[in-house]
Amino acid sequence: MFLTIFLHALILTFMLVGLVGLILPIFPGIAIIWLSAFFYMLFSALMGGMDGWDWLLFALITVLAVIGSFVDNVILATKLRETGTPWRSILIGMGAGLVSSFLVTPIGALVVTPLALYAAEYLRLRDKGAALRTTQAFLIGWGWTFLALFVIGVTMIGLWGVWAMKG
Repeated sequence: MFLTIFLHALILTFMLVGLVGLILPIFPGIAIIWLSAFFYMLFSALMGGMDGWDWLLFALITVLAVIGSFVDNVILATKLRETGTPWRSILIGMGAGLVSSFLVTPIGALVVTPLALYAAEYLRLRDKGAALRTTQAFLIGWGWTFLALFVIGVTMIGLWGVWAMKG
């Protein structure tokens, strides 16, 4: 009984960290939620507690994780590509965000990523307005990406909750 409660609390904690982490464009929140479900599945399977419904719920969580990984990459890049932003500038912004998340904090990446994208586009175009439009497109894409991933993440956690309550 204690082990089950502890396991559920631990899995839920990691899932919630993944969900909250979705606010950072470079944080693999959906992957963390899925990995938490994966470890729960491993533990359940080792204990002989996986039935057909459990496998179905894990499969649905996995499908949502795959969809989430595509959403994470497609919405933001599509929004930026609509403005004509080259991949080089996108990669500079994302790379700067990734590096700053380790050097400053993950919260620092929230500021550094759009600033680096703005700087890359300003240096490329020498036009403040165009660089600002690119940065605005990034922020809009980031917002839509966060919203979509948050819904997917909450759904994944909800499916796990049904699974955990069943067992």
